This record gives sequence, structure tokens and C-alpha cells, in this order.
Amino acid sequence: MHIGIAGNIGCGKTTLTRMLASHYGWIPKYESVTYNPYLEDYYKDIPRWSFNLEVYFLEQRFRDVLEISRSKDVIIQDRTLLEGVYIFVANNYAMGNLSERDYTTYMNLFRAMMSLVKEPDLLIYLRCGIPHLVSQIQKRGRDYEQSISIDYLTGLNERYEKFIGEDYKGRVLTIEADNLDFENRPEDFELITEKIDAELYGLFSK
Repeated sequence: MHIGIAGNIGCGKTTLTRMLASHYGWIPKYESVTYNPYLEDYYKDIPRWSFNLEVYFLEQRFRDVLEISRSKDVIIQDRTLLEGVYIFVANNYAMGNLSERDYTTYMNLFRAMMSLVKEPDLLIYLRCGIPHLVSQIQKRGRDYEQSISIDYLTGLNERYEKFIGEDYKGRVLTIEADNLDFENRPEDFELITEKIDAELYGLFSK
């Protein structure tokens, strides 16, 4: 089974992935951030490095999905291939950070990849408002993230809402995360696991 954790920068995807993997005995799959060779350059000059960054992420996430598709274990993934494309790449294209030529090339490559894999069995969406995201980004203190603009985060949030609410046809569990501190408050984490249990194992689960 493939479970994806989706949400904007700073929403808590990596923390929740780690905690759910430990709680359920699932295998975690994290996205490449620490070792991404383009990330720092990207945040310094987004238009120059967007195509390089997005192709790198696409290759990494496609490799992950291929590995997941061959596994018999339950794997929980920190950010999915689909949101990388329909949220982050679409946002960069709309903001003029990707040229028409680069965007077309990227999407052609993505469609070829998707003919070989499928969407997650369950997508857990952490919905957060901008103030919460900004607070979390500041708190974790990654230097390359401190230059992220409010407009950039807002554009991503709007695209997440459209993608989850209108475009994505797979199974979604939305978690309203603004007032949750699931890392430090056991009752908040339990609230999430109860929702997941109901979705995956409950009497009325699909």
C-alpha cells in the first residue's frame, strides 16, 4: 500500500511521516531536501534554477514511486510525485519562473512516467493557513527557506486547494492542521491516527 503525505512548505509532512511510520510500523520514504544539489541556488534565484530543480525532484520522486510500486510493504511517502507537478511546477510556470519550452518538455516527461505508475492508495492532506506555515518555516530555521515570500506560499496554497478539491481523483483524507501540534501533544496525534484508522480500517471505509 502507498500512502502519501501532502501539504505546503512547513505544514509538518516530514514530522508526520516519521511519526506515522513509527506508530503503524510502515516504511517511510522521505523527499530529497538535505542532499538536493539545486535547492539553495533555487531560493537565491528561482527563475534561473526552476527547471533544474523540478527535473531533479521529478527524477527522484519517480524513482521512489517505482520502488514503492514493487514493494509489498505499506510505504508512507513525504510529498508525492503528483503534487510536485501539479502544485510546485504549475506554480513556477504561472509565476513566469519556467518558460513555455521548459514547461512543455517537463510535462511531456511527466506524462511518459505516469504511464508506468499509479496514484497513492491514500493521500493525507495537511491543510494549513499562511500564518501557521510562516511560523513553522521560521521555527525550523533553514537558511535557504527564509527568503520564501508570502506570495509564493499563497500561490502554492491556492493550488493545493484546487488540486485536492477539484482535480485529484484519488482517495484523500484532509487534516485541518493549523491548531494541531501533533509532535508535542499526544492527543493531537491520536486525533490524526483515529481518522486514518477510520479511513483504512473502519466499518464504512471504501
